[in-house]
Amino acid sequence: MSAASSAPAPLASILMPLASAFGYVVAVLLVKRSSAHGVGLWRTAFVSNLAMGLCFAPLWLLGGKDFAWPALWQPATGAALFFAGQVFTFMALAGDVSLATPVLGLKILFVAVASSALVAEPVRAAWWIAAALATAAIALLQSAPASAGPAPATVGSGTNAPPPSAAQHPRRTIVCAALAAACFAVSDVLVQRFTPTWGAGRFLPCMFGLVAVFSVGLVPFFSAPLRTLPAPAWRWLAPGAVLLALQAASMAWTLGTHGRATVANILYSTRGLWSVLAVGLLGAWLGTAGERRLPRAIFRRRLWGAGLMFAAVALVLG
Repeated sequence: MSAASSAPAPLASILMPLASAFGYVVAVLLVKRSSAHGVGLWRTAFVSNLAMGLCFAPLWLLGGKDFAWPALWQPATGAALFFAGQVFTFMALAGDVSLATPVLGLKILFVAVASSALVAEPVRAAWWIAAALATAAIALLQSAPASAGPAPATVGSGTNAPPPSAAQHPRRTIVCAALAAACFAVSDVLVQRFTPTWGAGRFLPCMFGLVAVFSVGLVPFFSAPLRTLPAPAWRWLAPGAVLLALQAASMAWTLGTHGRATVANILYSTRGLWSVLAVGLLGAWLGTAGERRLPRAIFRRRLWGAGLMFAAVALVLG
């Protein structure tokens, strides 16, 4: 581990991931609320990724190293992984927010392994204990009622949405969330590794600009053109997409300028607890009341699962 990694963490490297975690949960709930107006999974992903490309573009003014076309594979690889993570995230969120978001906390364990492989950050024994706790957390989070109730409002609602039984299936949600976590983890470590070489004002705009470009591939899967979305859908989708972009920018800036991918993601993983609380307290107001209709015992198990997930990632600090 580098000397910089053992130095005291700047306050910004602590506050920015915490703010991103809270912003992420609010953004997801806003995006899910927009699905009540038939936005659909792929149109939501497209708008969110386009917002990221636009939000990162002004960082180009900060300058950086001379642009080198032969090295474009570096931000392109990070962009491809981030894009895949976004797609898997929205597929997971087509199910249950209080189930999908804590599973995304597995990202920290993947970050630990990727850091060891790509930036020579050693994997300590505590991380394997954390993996066992995370496994137990997933078992609790996978709890589901014996018979599914009415379908919750989903990100994928619309003419091309999956049938309710698929959207609610806990295993499908968990697999998609875990794949998203893995893609985001490797992307984060690549940001930490390559940003110092390019400069934050070059690598981050290139990477997230390419994320927006890759998202054009989602257009053929739209249920209808974006111009057909009603105004009420944009009132939820636009702020949700912008907030997703801003929280991603906050995390990317932290990783690119301060490093410490493991510590940053431990702090970011608090979104798992925020999501369970937010759905329980605000679900009806935001139109995700289907998740509030879960039996109390199931919701309590998921809350315990979120707590175990947080304990697992917190062990990485040891």
